[in-house]
Amino acid sequence: MSNYRRAREGNTYFFTLITYQRQPILCLEQCRPTLREVIKEVQFEHPFEIKAWVLLPDHLHCIWELPEGDFNYSMRWGLIKKEFTKRIRLSYEMVGTAHPTESRKKHREGTVWQRRFWEHQIRNERDIAVHCDYIHYNPVKHGLVGSPKDWLYSTFHRYVKKGAYPMEWGTSKIDFPEEIGGE
Repeated sequence: MSNYRRAREGNTYFFTLITYQRQPILCLEQCRPTLREVIKEVQFEHPFEIKAWVLLPDHLHCIWELPEGDFNYSMRWGLIKKEFTKRIRLSYEMVGTAHPTESRKKHREGTVWQRRFWEHQIRNERDIAVHCDYIHYNPVKHGLVGSPKDWLYSTFHRYVKKGAYPMEWGTSKIDFPEEIGGE
């Protein structure tokens, strides 16, 4: 079995989570509000700040800042994934097409999320800027919209309001962010 190393210093992280078999369910009307509700509940019990976010049909990217000295993002993601899966099970079974493998059955895993997630510890201001660009440009990269301003499920408009981006950012080749792993 693999021994995955997780970052243990610093408190700001970039994450990628992908649905099982890349099922395009996350932007469905019955899933989005449930995911938001579950995240808020976990945040209340185990605080963290969402610095940037994008929700796409089959995956999400985000940047979290955890309280000083708290590195337990795995527990938070575990709670989010478990509770989200529980709550959407009935409506999801109506739209879901994935079937669990024997391994997933053995480990009592559902068919909503991939088993693991990608995480990267943010090192400095430049690193956070690159990852924010990547997050906000991702819907364009995947051909879902022509401009980040046209995607409703991200923090792009919050960043525009704060003056971090002009509204037309991401419509030119000059704006294209650096490539980032995890997807």
